Amino acid sequence: MPLKVIVPVTDWKERYAVRPWMVRLEPSTENSLAKVSGIDTFQIRSVSETRLVRKLGQLSDSEMQLVCQALAVVLNISHPIY
Repeated sequence: MPLKVIVPVTDWKERYAVRPWMVRLEPSTENSLAKVSGIDTFQIRSVSETRLVRKLGQLSDSEMQLVCQALAVVLNISHPIY
């Protein structure tokens, strides 16, 4: 199926800091974010590849590891997935 699993990026709010499924992202040249943002792994979904028009940025390995840890919380996975 021509689908990709994604997690949305949203504006960061300090109340997210206590939520284990939220991952804080600092802007960098690598991720191309303009402001502090958050990945909401509780909102994981599949989207059609046709909706992915162009690549805007990329997460570092350490950021991806934090996303994987948050996904493990949401999906109740006890072993590392990254």
